[in-house]
Amino acid sequence: MEILPGIEIVGLSLWLEKSKTLIFSDLHLGYEETLREKGMFIPKTQLNDVLEKLSKILGRVNPKTIVINGDLKHEFGKILPQEWKDVLKLVDFLLKHCEELIIVKGNHDLFLGPIAGKRGIKIVEDYFVDGIFICHGHKIKQTSAKTIVIGHEHPAIVLKEATKSEKFKCFLVGKWNRKNLVVMPSVNPILEGTNILKEELLSPYLEDIAKFKVHIIGEEVYDFGKVKKLKKLYSNSVFTD
Repeated sequence: MEILPGIEIVGLSLWLEKSKTLIFSDLHLGYEETLREKGMFIPKTQLNDVLEKLSKILGRVNPKTIVINGDLKHEFGKILPQEWKDVLKLVDFLLKHCEELIIVKGNHDLFLGPIAGKRGIKIVEDYFVDGIFICHGHKIKQTSAKTIVIGHEHPAIVLKEATKSEKFKCFLVGKWNRKNLVVMPSVNPILEGTNILKEELLSPYLEDIAKFKVHIIGEEVYDFGKVKKLKKLYSNSVFTD
């Protein structure tokens, strides 16, 4: 689905046809190990799940450049053993599918440099391609570009049917400071995301999302209209707390 001229949603990623650029965000590799350090034990399936999702995307597009828009790893203050292993496996996988791999630095990527250096991967504060400014979104960055793409927020919506409820990841498309703004969901299957209809938002770009359009990701991409309309419907049988 094309959400803006030249910008298409493919799975949990964005595809820029003109430059053959694929963008995805917020993998948070190593998250399971962080949870284990806190006494919460979950199976180590995260990397395999991510690779499966990306394989499906790469079966549909053939990128020259792949951009990871921040938070490739999860732990803030150090590099966990699982992060070393998983990030290198992911990088090696992606390098087989593109000519250039770019990592935009996220707020979780403070100690990513030593891992990226093992493969000679460039880490940048932001990236500009096809007139589009790509940054992680945890802080405001000034640009003359007419379109900005961010991650960081992990947007999602909770839907319910009878007694069953499920959280769906989504893209947000709206305006910030008279510029187009696209907000990407997390690729990480464990991080379900922020319920944008109820929970407090994190990114400083998202002070008012009432007029943003919501595109839910399921088997297909579903246009759910604007946030302000969805909030009015929040109390009916479709939406839940």
